[in-house]
Amino acid sequence: MPELTHLNARGEAHMVDITDKPATVREARAEVWIQMQSATLAAILEGGVPKGDVLATARIAGIQGAKQCSNLIPLCHPLALSAVTVDFEPDVAHSRVRIEALCKLSGKTGVEMEALSAASIAALTIYDMCKALDKGMVIAGLRVLEKTGGKSGDYKIDKLP
Repeated sequence: MPELTHLNARGEAHMVDITDKPATVREARAEVWIQMQSATLAAILEGGVPKGDVLATARIAGIQGAKQCSNLIPLCHPLALSAVTVDFEPDVAHSRVRIEALCKLSGKTGVEMEALSAASIAALTIYDMCKALDKGMVIAGLRVLEKTGGKSGDYKIDKLP
């Protein structure tokens, strides 16, 4: 098992010192699903949600979520992201939306947390905009799909859905 880098010699949480690490190109993709009633998904796709364009708003919220990651998660470094994308794949057959976020930069630390934040904030925004229609929505399956760059090397889940 790898050493926990967020603990100092006394076992106290601290921010990892990345001063001497070389900057490399880093990228991470994450996904999450939001399950809902079929009528809720239809309203989203048809533009019938009273609060407005759900997916456009969720995309902007996801991008903002990635940019605010270090303000939300105490030991994350503030990063100068060079790209953030948030994409949606409606699955009408299963009444759900798959959200995938991609974050990129050239820097000294990875962007997995930013990608996870982007995906989750996009899902929370969909929930917020649609909760008047469907309070039973379920957000599930948040995970890193892939990451590249950095000392720990590349990672890709074994099986994509």
